Amino acid sequence: MLKFSVLLSVYKNEKPEYLRLALQSIAAQTLQPDEIVIVKDGGLTQALDAVIDDFAAKQQNVRVLPFAQNRGLGLALRDGVTACTHEYIARMDTDDIALPDRFARQMAYLAKHHDIALLGGWITEFSQDADKPDTITKLPCAHEAILSYAKKRNPFRHMTVVFKKSAVITSGNYRDFLWFEDYDLWVRILQQGYKVANMPEVLVNVRAGEEMFARRGGWRYLKQDLAFQKNLHESDFINVYQYIKNVLIRSAMRLIPNFLRVAIYKNLLRGS
Repeated sequence: MLKFSVLLSVYKNEKPEYLRLALQSIAAQTLQPDEIVIVKDGGLTQALDAVIDDFAAKQQNVRVLPFAQNRGLGLALRDGVTACTHEYIARMDTDDIALPDRFARQMAYLAKHHDIALLGGWITEFSQDADKPDTITKLPCAHEAILSYAKKRNPFRHMTVVFKKSAVITSGNYRDFLWFEDYDLWVRILQQGYKVANMPEVLVNVRAGEEMFARRGGWRYLKQDLAFQKNLHESDFINVYQYIKNVLIRSAMRLIPNFLRVAIYKNLLRGS
Protein backbone atom coordinates (compact mmCIF):
# COMPACT_ATOMS: atom_id res chain seq x y z
CA MET A 1 0.00 0.00 0.00
CA LEU A 2 1.14 3.54 -0.73
CA LYS A 3 2.50 5.51 2.20
CA PHE A 4 0.75 8.79 2.98
CA SER A 5 0.61 11.73 5.35
CA VAL A 6 -2.46 13.47 6.76
CA LEU A 7 -2.31 17.27 6.99
CA LEU A 8 -4.41 19.48 9.28
CA SER A 9 -4.20 23.13 10.32
CA VAL A 10 -5.65 24.45 13.60
CA TYR A 11 -6.19 28.04 14.77
CA LYS A 12 -7.43 29.52 18.04
CA ASN A 13 -11.10 30.10 17.16
CA GLU A 14 -11.87 26.46 16.46
CA LYS A 15 -14.00 24.42 18.84
CA PRO A 16 -12.13 21.79 20.89
CA GLU A 17 -15.03 19.31 20.80
CA TYR A 18 -15.15 19.48 16.99
CA LEU A 19 -11.39 19.02 16.75
CA ARG A 20 -11.56 16.00 19.06
CA LEU A 21 -14.19 14.33 16.89
CA ALA A 22 -12.22 15.06 13.72
CA LEU A 23 -9.06 13.53 15.20
CA GLN A 24 -11.01 10.55 16.50
CA SER A 25 -12.25 9.92 12.97
CA ILE A 26 -8.61 9.72 11.85
CA ALA A 27 -7.73 7.34 14.69
CA ALA A 28 -10.69 5.14 13.71
CA GLN A 29 -9.61 4.71 10.07
CA THR A 30 -9.33 1.15 8.80
CA LEU A 31 -6.14 2.22 7.02
CA GLN A 32 -3.92 4.27 9.30
CA PRO A 33 -1.75 7.07 7.88
CA ASP A 34 2.01 6.75 8.11
CA GLU A 35 2.23 10.30 9.43
CA ILE A 36 -0.11 12.97 10.79
CA VAL A 37 1.09 16.57 10.52
CA ILE A 38 -0.80 19.15 12.61
CA VAL A 39 0.04 22.80 11.96
CA LYS A 40 -0.72 25.22 14.79
CA ASP A 41 -1.52 28.43 12.94
CA GLY A 42 -0.64 30.79 15.78
CA GLY A 43 -1.10 30.34 19.52
CA LEU A 44 -4.07 28.16 20.52
CA THR A 45 -6.33 28.01 23.56
CA GLN A 46 -5.44 25.65 26.39
CA ALA A 47 -8.42 23.49 25.47
CA LEU A 48 -7.27 23.07 21.85
CA ASP A 49 -3.70 22.36 22.94
CA ALA A 50 -5.03 19.73 25.35
CA VAL A 51 -6.96 17.97 22.57
CA ILE A 52 -3.85 17.87 20.36
CA ASP A 53 -1.60 16.72 23.21
CA ASP A 54 -4.02 13.93 24.12
CA PHE A 55 -4.24 12.78 20.51
CA ALA A 56 -0.46 12.88 20.04
CA ALA A 57 0.04 10.83 23.20
CA LYS A 58 -2.16 8.06 21.78
CA GLN A 59 -0.93 8.22 18.16
CA GLN A 60 2.78 7.60 17.75
CA ASN A 61 3.01 9.10 14.26
CA VAL A 62 1.93 12.70 15.02
CA ARG A 63 4.13 15.69 14.20
CA VAL A 64 3.06 19.10 15.49
CA LEU A 65 4.33 22.24 13.76
CA PRO A 66 3.76 25.27 16.02
CA PHE A 67 3.86 28.82 14.65
CA ALA A 68 3.67 31.85 16.92
CA GLN A 69 1.71 33.99 14.47
CA ASN A 70 -1.65 33.29 12.84
CA ARG A 71 -0.95 33.73 9.12
CA GLY A 72 -4.04 32.16 7.60
CA LEU A 73 -4.88 28.74 6.18
CA GLY A 74 -3.01 29.10 2.89
CA LEU A 75 0.39 29.84 4.41
CA ALA A 76 -0.13 27.33 7.23
CA LEU A 77 -0.84 24.56 4.72
CA ARG A 78 2.03 25.71 2.53
CA ASP A 79 4.45 24.97 5.38
CA GLY A 80 2.54 21.81 6.21
CA VAL A 81 2.91 20.42 2.69
CA THR A 82 6.65 21.10 2.78
CA ALA A 83 6.94 19.34 6.14
CA CYS A 84 5.08 16.18 5.08
CA THR A 85 7.39 13.23 4.53
CA HIS A 86 5.41 11.24 2.00
CA GLU A 87 4.45 11.84 -1.63
CA TYR A 88 0.74 11.37 -0.98
CA ILE A 89 -0.91 13.85 1.38
CA ALA A 90 -4.51 13.57 2.60
CA ARG A 91 -6.19 16.76 3.78
CA MET A 92 -8.50 16.79 6.75
CA ASP A 93 -10.40 19.72 8.23
CA THR A 94 -10.58 20.12 11.99
CA ASP A 95 -14.37 20.13 12.36
CA ASP A 96 -15.43 17.37 9.95
CA ILE A 97 -15.72 13.61 10.36
CA ALA A 98 -14.11 11.19 7.92
CA LEU A 99 -15.89 7.92 7.21
CA PRO A 100 -13.93 4.99 8.71
CA ASP A 101 -12.77 3.61 5.34
CA ARG A 102 -12.08 6.95 3.65
CA PHE A 103 -8.29 6.53 3.50
CA ALA A 104 -8.51 2.85 2.56
CA ARG A 105 -10.75 3.61 -0.43
CA GLN A 106 -8.73 6.57 -1.66
CA MET A 107 -5.33 4.93 -1.33
CA ALA A 108 -6.57 1.77 -3.05
CA TYR A 109 -7.83 3.92 -5.93
CA LEU A 110 -4.52 5.80 -6.17
CA ALA A 111 -2.56 2.54 -6.10
CA LYS A 112 -4.41 1.56 -9.28
CA HIS A 113 -4.29 5.01 -10.91
CA HIS A 114 -0.76 6.33 -10.58
CA ASP A 115 -1.49 9.12 -13.07
CA ILE A 116 -3.94 10.85 -10.72
CA ALA A 117 -2.31 13.80 -8.93
CA LEU A 118 -5.40 15.04 -7.08
CA LEU A 119 -8.26 12.86 -5.85
CA GLY A 120 -11.38 14.02 -4.04
CA GLY A 121 -14.83 12.65 -3.35
CA TRP A 122 -18.37 13.43 -2.32
CA ILE A 123 -19.58 14.64 1.07
CA THR A 124 -22.67 14.67 3.22
CA GLU A 125 -23.46 17.86 5.14
CA PHE A 126 -25.05 17.98 8.59
CA SER A 127 -26.11 20.77 10.89
CA GLN A 128 -26.63 18.80 14.11
CA ASP A 129 -26.02 15.05 13.90
CA ALA A 130 -23.39 13.50 11.61
CA ASP A 131 -25.52 10.34 11.44
CA LYS A 132 -28.45 12.38 10.11
CA PRO A 133 -27.10 14.42 7.17
CA ASP A 134 -29.14 17.20 5.63
CA THR A 135 -27.76 17.00 2.10
CA ILE A 136 -25.26 15.20 -0.10
CA THR A 137 -22.88 17.03 -2.43
CA LYS A 138 -22.02 15.17 -5.61
CA LEU A 139 -19.29 16.53 -7.86
CA PRO A 140 -18.10 15.55 -11.36
CA CYS A 141 -15.68 12.64 -11.28
CA ALA A 142 -13.88 12.46 -14.64
CA HIS A 143 -10.98 14.78 -15.47
CA GLU A 144 -12.61 16.63 -18.37
CA ALA A 145 -15.86 17.13 -16.48
CA ILE A 146 -13.91 18.49 -13.49
CA LEU A 147 -11.97 20.87 -15.73
CA SER A 148 -15.21 22.25 -17.20
CA TYR A 149 -16.89 22.53 -13.79
CA ALA A 150 -13.87 24.35 -12.32
CA LYS A 151 -14.52 27.30 -14.61
CA LYS A 152 -17.66 28.14 -12.65
CA ARG A 153 -17.40 26.44 -9.24
CA ASN A 154 -14.92 24.68 -6.96
CA PRO A 155 -14.69 21.09 -8.29
CA PHE A 156 -13.29 19.55 -5.08
CA ARG A 157 -14.23 19.57 -1.43
CA HIS A 158 -11.02 20.43 0.39
CA MET A 159 -11.57 18.05 3.30
CA THR A 160 -11.82 15.05 0.94
CA VAL A 161 -8.69 15.42 -1.17
CA VAL A 162 -5.52 13.39 -1.39
CA PHE A 163 -2.81 14.86 -3.60
CA LYS A 164 0.73 14.24 -4.70
CA LYS A 165 3.16 16.49 -2.88
CA SER A 166 5.29 16.83 -6.00
CA ALA A 167 2.33 18.06 -8.07
CA VAL A 168 1.39 20.65 -5.44
CA ILE A 169 4.96 21.93 -5.16
CA THR A 170 5.36 22.11 -8.94
CA SER A 171 2.08 24.04 -9.17
CA GLY A 172 3.29 26.64 -6.66
CA ASN A 173 1.89 25.13 -3.43
CA TYR A 174 -0.82 26.80 -1.36
CA ARG A 175 -0.91 30.60 -1.37
CA ASP A 176 -2.42 33.29 0.85
CA PHE A 177 -5.80 33.72 -0.85
CA LEU A 178 -8.39 34.07 1.91
CA TRP A 179 -11.35 31.65 1.55
CA PHE A 180 -10.08 30.47 -1.86
CA GLU A 181 -6.79 28.79 -0.89
CA ASP A 182 -7.94 25.38 -2.10
CA TYR A 183 -9.77 26.42 -5.29
CA ASP A 184 -6.75 28.56 -6.25
CA LEU A 185 -4.47 25.55 -5.91
CA TRP A 186 -6.75 23.17 -7.84
CA VAL A 187 -6.85 25.57 -10.78
CA ARG A 188 -3.08 25.81 -10.91
CA ILE A 189 -2.78 22.01 -10.74
CA LEU A 190 -5.18 21.74 -13.69
CA GLN A 191 -3.25 24.40 -15.60
CA GLN A 192 -0.07 22.38 -15.14
CA GLY A 193 -1.76 19.50 -16.97
CA TYR A 194 -2.01 17.07 -14.07
CA LYS A 195 -4.80 14.51 -14.17
CA VAL A 196 -7.44 14.75 -11.44
CA ALA A 197 -10.51 12.80 -10.31
CA ASN A 198 -13.32 12.59 -7.77
CA MET A 199 -14.53 9.28 -6.39
CA PRO A 200 -18.31 8.88 -6.77
CA GLU A 201 -18.58 8.00 -3.09
CA VAL A 202 -19.19 9.89 0.14
CA LEU A 203 -15.92 10.17 2.07
CA VAL A 204 -16.50 12.82 4.75
CA ASN A 205 -19.37 14.14 6.86
CA VAL A 206 -19.12 17.95 6.92
CA ARG A 207 -20.54 20.49 9.36
CA ALA A 208 -22.73 22.92 7.45
CA GLY A 209 -24.89 24.99 9.75
CA GLU A 210 -26.28 28.42 8.96
CA GLU A 211 -23.10 30.05 10.34
CA MET A 212 -21.10 28.48 7.52
CA PHE A 213 -23.45 29.90 4.88
CA ALA A 214 -23.42 33.30 6.60
CA ARG A 215 -19.64 33.40 6.23
CA ARG A 216 -20.10 33.00 2.47
CA GLY A 217 -22.01 36.25 2.23
CA GLY A 218 -21.38 39.96 2.66
CA TRP A 219 -19.20 42.59 1.03
CA ARG A 220 -15.90 41.25 2.38
CA TYR A 221 -16.47 37.78 0.97
CA LEU A 222 -17.71 39.27 -2.31
CA LYS A 223 -14.54 41.36 -2.60
CA GLN A 224 -12.39 38.23 -2.27
CA ASP A 225 -14.62 36.31 -4.65
CA LEU A 226 -14.30 39.02 -7.30
CA ALA A 227 -10.52 39.11 -6.82
CA PHE A 228 -10.45 35.36 -7.37
CA GLN A 229 -12.54 35.58 -10.53
CA LYS A 230 -10.22 38.29 -11.81
CA ASN A 231 -7.28 35.99 -11.15
CA LEU A 232 -8.97 33.16 -13.09
CA HIS A 233 -9.50 35.48 -16.06
CA GLU A 234 -6.02 37.02 -16.00
CA SER A 235 -4.43 33.57 -15.85
CA ASP A 236 -6.50 32.56 -18.93
CA PHE A 237 -8.36 29.83 -17.07
CA ILE A 238 -11.70 31.43 -17.99
CA ASN A 239 -12.63 33.71 -20.90
CA VAL A 240 -14.24 37.13 -20.59
CA TYR A 241 -17.75 35.77 -21.06
CA GLN A 242 -17.35 33.21 -18.27
CA TYR A 243 -15.78 35.91 -16.11
CA ILE A 244 -18.76 38.24 -16.52
CA LYS A 245 -21.23 35.39 -15.91
CA ASN A 246 -19.40 34.29 -12.75
CA VAL A 247 -19.21 37.84 -11.40
CA LEU A 248 -22.93 38.44 -11.89
CA ILE A 249 -24.02 35.15 -10.32
CA ARG A 250 -21.59 35.36 -7.41
CA SER A 251 -22.39 38.99 -6.65
CA ALA A 252 -26.04 38.09 -6.28
CA MET A 253 -25.26 35.05 -4.09
CA ARG A 254 -23.02 37.01 -1.73
CA LEU A 255 -25.46 39.88 -1.18
CA ILE A 256 -28.82 38.12 -0.76
CA PRO A 257 -30.16 37.43 2.76
CA ASN A 258 -28.62 34.39 4.42
CA PHE A 259 -31.86 32.38 4.56
CA LEU A 260 -32.10 32.60 0.78
CA ARG A 261 -28.44 31.64 0.37
CA VAL A 262 -29.00 28.58 2.59
CA ALA A 263 -32.03 27.54 0.55
CA ILE A 264 -30.24 27.96 -2.78
CA TYR A 265 -27.14 26.05 -1.66
CA LYS A 266 -29.12 23.17 -0.15
CA ASN A 267 -31.81 22.87 -2.82
CA LEU A 268 -30.25 24.05 -6.09
CA LEU A 269 -26.44 23.83 -5.82
CA ARG A 270 -26.15 20.34 -4.33
CA GLY A 271 -26.21 17.09 -6.24
CA SER A 272 -29.34 15.00 -6.04
